[in-house]
Amino acid sequence: MRSTRRPFLLLPAALGLAAVLPVPAHAADGRDTQPIRLVVPFGAGGVADLTARVVGKAMSSQLNQPVIVDNRPGAGGVVAGTMVASAAADGLTLLLMSNGTAVSEGLFQKLPFDTRKDFAPVSLLGYFDIAIVVPEKSPLRSLADLVAAAKARPGALNIGTVNIGSTQHLAATLFKSRAGIDAQVVPFNGTPAVVTALRSGQIDAGVEILSPVMPQITGKALRVLAVMGEKRNPALPEVPTAAEGAALKGFDVRSWNALAAPAKTPRERIDRLNRAVRAALASPEVQQQLATLNVQPRAGSPEELATLLDSEIRRWSGVIAAAGIPRQ
Repeated sequence: MRSTRRPFLLLPAALGLAAVLPVPAHAADGRDTQPIRLVVPFGAGGVADLTARVVGKAMSSQLNQPVIVDNRPGAGGVVAGTMVASAAADGLTLLLMSNGTAVSEGLFQKLPFDTRKDFAPVSLLGYFDIAIVVPEKSPLRSLADLVAAAKARPGALNIGTVNIGSTQHLAATLFKSRAGIDAQVVPFNGTPAVVTALRSGQIDAGVEILSPVMPQITGKALRVLAVMGEKRNPALPEVPTAAEGAALKGFDVRSWNALAAPAKTPRERIDRLNRAVRAALASPEVQQQLATLNVQPRAGSPEELATLLDSEIRRWSGVIAAAGIPRQ
């Protein structure tokens, strides 16, 4: 998730969010009145950042405790992860995890932390879709058309994504493998560059997080052939999933966000945070705000998040190895 998400740069103001969300309170435990720092491994204005702000504000109200969003982008989430892994295990520092956290395990030669051992999972926050898009004027009208075109001209079809090793790049690589096609996955340095290449005909298709390309879709510049998740997207109910095609049964690739604390954080504090996340995501106001970001809220137990993280690490490490992407 390293793409630039310019369409959302003004959304924090529109949603009435602030980086600091103060809620004064008095509690028996002095830690329960201190600010919680939510470290986000992405810049301000992207889907992950805005999700953190929406959920953080609602958690603040639930906990009667300030939540501060601290953006620490760069190095595939390593900067943010290192900060949280080395923080005090008191429930006052949280990491916004993502599938990028799992990808980093297979992408880097050595991380300064152990993703499985140095964090205590709190809860999943939600999923957001990855889409396969083409220019509106493309002759490819369906995912079956794209697969057929790739098989008719092996190596000729170009699929654009953001940077090598990003979720989008790996999703395109996995799609290629599962569909049994020979196509070129072409990396660009951000979403705007992918969109420009699509609109100018430099590439045939793109694989991108749905939210940042929605303006291009609603503006009839791009068309969605399929979403990669297990279910159709609520905002585009007419668009099929990739798994609806016979050759891609069971295909399910989505981006996700979650919260984790430093390892050894007491279980009672993890449970307190988990309850706040569940209450936040049950709020109709939060659900509506997340819907504007095409985020599908999904809370879960710490154990469920640990299982998801393990499965994602295994999956993406396998994709990286199979694609021959060198470790950084």
